[in-house]
Amino acid sequence: MDSEEMDLFSKLPDEVISHILSSLPTKEAASTSVLAKKWRHLFAFVPSLDFDDSDFLHPEEGKREKDGIIQSFMDFVDRVLALQGDSPIKKFSLNVKTGVDPDRVDRWICNVLQRGVSHLDLFMDFEEDYSLPYQISVSKTLVELKTGYGVDLYSWDDDMFLPMLKTLVLQSVGFGRGQFQTLLSACPVLEELMLLDMEWKDRNEILSSSSLKKLKISSEDGCLGTFSFDTPNLVFLDYNDFVAEDYPIVNLQNLVEVGINIALTEDRIDRARDNVWKLIHGIRNAKIFCISPLTFEVLSLCCETMPVFKNLTILNIKSVMQQGWQAMPLLLRNCPNLESLYLGELLHTVTEKCGYVCGCISRKKKGRSLMSCPVNKIQIQGFRGTIREVHMIKHFLDYCPSLKEMEIIVEEKEPTMFEIPKWFEVVEDTLMQYNEMSSCTVNFRVLAPLYWRWTRK
Repeated sequence: MDSEEMDLFSKLPDEVISHILSSLPTKEAASTSVLAKKWRHLFAFVPSLDFDDSDFLHPEEGKREKDGIIQSFMDFVDRVLALQGDSPIKKFSLNVKTGVDPDRVDRWICNVLQRGVSHLDLFMDFEEDYSLPYQISVSKTLVELKTGYGVDLYSWDDDMFLPMLKTLVLQSVGFGRGQFQTLLSACPVLEELMLLDMEWKDRNEILSSSSLKKLKISSEDGCLGTFSFDTPNLVFLDYNDFVAEDYPIVNLQNLVEVGINIALTEDRIDRARDNVWKLIHGIRNAKIFCISPLTFEVLSLCCETMPVFKNLTILNIKSVMQQGWQAMPLLLRNCPNLESLYLGELLHTVTEKCGYVCGCISRKKKGRSLMSCPVNKIQIQGFRGTIREVHMIKHFLDYCPSLKEMEIIVEEKEPTMFEIPKWFEVVEDTLMQYNEMSSCTVNFRVLAPLYWRWTRK
């Protein structure tokens, strides 16, 4: 940077320079502060600090083990915090791995807590267990806490209280017995909660919060036993887990949007019908429902007792070719106000229980399930250009009385029939011929390569 550029930067208002420094990684911000005394002074008051030992050490093979490298990183953090003194701080991010001294990590965290930090991102990947400092659990200024990678809360006592905390993200965090419920009770204004690959100690967990609005649960191992949702004001739920042994409480009366990806373990198949019914019945007030392929398969177990989704206007179903559509007829029949239907795959395994949704099996009352469906928009993803898919498109166009718009999307990364020369023209001609015979007006136009839209007037 030449002298003229330095003069231009030095003339900027202090708050602008401070904002620029805050947006840089802390190592780079500290480096720029040596360019001018004014910048060094302002760096001492930067309200956001971001320390990542991988950025500092660089991902060169073996460099982490070199003498003095980790020590240099720790000394750097110490110098920055010493330079800032007791100036207020808004956000503190720390991402470190084995080799960094846990005692120093504790001191760094306590330093920013004493300075009124409101946003903490703490991810420690140590070989040994690491407990987050008790001081975090009684912070009166913390608004957002994100932490994980093998940390635990064992040092937190029953007196934990986080009166300002609104966002909590926990990834691979260990709890003591009863700590999870105690933590939720200690967060009276909590609005967003993410639980990722948690290490549950209690066999039965209750997620109870009257303030919670957004919740995401994702686990590869599943909970140990039962799981209860007592969150009456929740509006968004993303649930990715194995089916629990039971769902004693499913209080989700104000839910607006829900995405479910649940799978069954062999030991829980026998009780799956009752358990899945409790979960699905609990989300019946949602307006948007996204269903994964695994969930779509699990839903086939409770088709006979599917609840009515009276508020549902958008239904997004992803399926795979190896699955049947047993759950599809009752789902569409039990969505009396459905407006938009998104299908992730048309091709499926043909079964007698597909009902009258598809035209795979010849029936006298073909299309009966669709004639009562109020949907006015259908989007089909993963279209491969097969004749069977074309016939299914015709089936939807024939029997959905309110259908006004259909979108068909081909993902070029997937193998399709369009690799065959002239096949695109064959599919296009087939559909255009059908348009001429159809009792409804269908406009065909190409929006982009391998992307079509039909609009019924």
